[in-house]
Amino acid sequence: MTQYKESIHLFLAAILAGYAILGLFLLVPAILPLGPLFTLLVIIVAILIVLFALAIILKALAKLFKFGKY
Repeated sequence: MTQYKESIHLFLAAILAGYAILGLFLLVPAILPLGPLFTLLVIIVAILIVLFALAIILKALAKLFKFGKY
């Protein structure tokens, strides 16, 4: 059980990253009609958020499955 206590912050970050990705699905379509330059900026920021969120989620899943092998 102490193995999970060390990674609790990583697991919580993965949950928040998942919510960030879900929030993008709601936020980006509402912002897109504001203009072409702003649309390009929003798309770039959304891609960066998704990449970092997926990295956090995959890191947490890898650690979780590594603990499950014991």
